[in-house]
Amino acid sequence: MSDLAASQPKPSGTQGVEAAEVAVGEEVVLPLVEETARIEKRTVETGRVRVSTRTETVDQVLRESLRSDTVEVTRVPVDRTLSEGEVPPAVREEDGVTIIPVLEEILVVEKRLVLKEELHIRRSSADEDVEVPVTLRRQRAVVERVSRDGHASEQIDPPSAQETTP
Repeated sequence: MSDLAASQPKPSGTQGVEAAEVAVGEEVVLPLVEETARIEKRTVETGRVRVSTRTETVDQVLRESLRSDTVEVTRVPVDRTLSEGEVPPAVREEDGVTIIPVLEEILVVEKRLVLKEELHIRRSSADEDVEVPVTLRRQRAVVERVSRDGHASEQIDPPSAQETTP
């Protein structure tokens, strides 16, 4: 049998495969082998990072103009009785002064409307510049890269564009 197998050419793609002849009625079991590939990953620590923050304080003086309005009230006595059917005076403004009539009903034999007084209200404005000292805090991130041997190298993040503008 081996002479016949050695003398016959092998089909391509069957290098290393040995042929065997099987007689009729004989049963032969051929084991089939297949190779597979598998990829495994594992975590390898190459270093560590430690992150902390540092807080800096900056003293600044804030400046702002504040406006305050004051009101001066002057009572002007009138004591004039309104005639029958006369329309009571309305709130009015004269030369930047708001005039508010104050009316009172008094009981006489008949009821009359008497203008007791007027309130003259004059407005004035004043500007005041104020300075308020404040303390502002700013934090920066500190990143330390720690190597396997425990050596730490510190890196502070660069200030952002917002931090550099006053």
